[in-house]
Amino acid sequence: MNYLNPGAEDLLSLSARHSIGRPLQALLPQFRNLNELIQRVVAEGHSFGQLLSPPTSRPGPTTNDLAVRVSPSRAGDGNLIVELFDATQWRQIDRERALISQHEASRRMIRQLAHEIRNPLGGLRGAAQLLERELPTPELREYTRIIIGEADRLTSLTDSLLGPVRRPQWQLVNLHEILERVIVLIASEQHDAVRLVRDYDPSLPPLSADPDQLIQSLLNVARNAMQAVGPDGHIVFRTRVLGNFAIGQIRHKLVASIEIEDDGPGIPAELADSIFYPLVTGRAEGTGLGLPISQDLVSRHGGLIEFQSRPGRTVFMVRLPIHGEATEMP
Repeated sequence: MNYLNPGAEDLLSLSARHSIGRPLQALLPQFRNLNELIQRVVAEGHSFGQLLSPPTSRPGPTTNDLAVRVSPSRAGDGNLIVELFDATQWRQIDRERALISQHEASRRMIRQLAHEIRNPLGGLRGAAQLLERELPTPELREYTRIIIGEADRLTSLTDSLLGPVRRPQWQLVNLHEILERVIVLIASEQHDAVRLVRDYDPSLPPLSADPDQLIQSLLNVARNAMQAVGPDGHIVFRTRVLGNFAIGQIRHKLVASIEIEDDGPGIPAELADSIFYPLVTGRAEGTGLGLPISQDLVSRHGGLIEFQSRPGRTVFMVRLPIHGEATEMP
């Protein structure tokens, strides 16, 4: 290596003083595909790029997403220029856009389906009520009561699919008070030894929100965590203030971050890309409605729910803008 600029030093956690003169492959053994990329550039004399996810020694995620471009030197001296770009933020923006698009498509699809189901259910229930009046014995009327009961159950299900119909009732709320209400509610449902841990940021300011809708949204996520952990599990409720943070296409000066973390088995890989779609669930007794409803309620507040999951650590992150300056991203 002949040169290393300050940006590359920071990105790779390398020192130029200790790197100059050493082989690039020795300095970056974690870039397993870099040798092939360099050989291709040398052989063909053109620039080529690739997206890599090498391990990192920094705390936090186990990988960094890096875009690498290797080009022949314009001086024609046989040297190569290796350019590195931190692609983590690009991936994050793409993921958020996909979540927003998924939510909008899901909401349109499921509401149309729910309306189609509700119409014949009303006729079915009415016909069963009329039939019940004509039947001579209680034994026969029991069958019509079953029909009416199942029609009512399906109507309730479609109401859940349609989601809340009222607009948010805006008021200034303290998110820690909201979380304490959620903790009280799930504490009555918890396994005996499950630990509920609070990790609150005291600097979190109030924000304008509908408290009932926020409670319902966070309660759905917390219940999923409770059902995922074992009898000796841990659930952490964490709050932070994020500055200059983007939600979708909008960058906000301040964003409230609420994280609900559990040490359960994690979300199955086959469900990871569809977990916010209605009726998608990994539990036999689940309805698959909790997370889509939560995402819908949070989206009404201009926010977004994301998640990270691996065995032993699943974190659902609820991002809510704290009203102030916001700019649209290109």
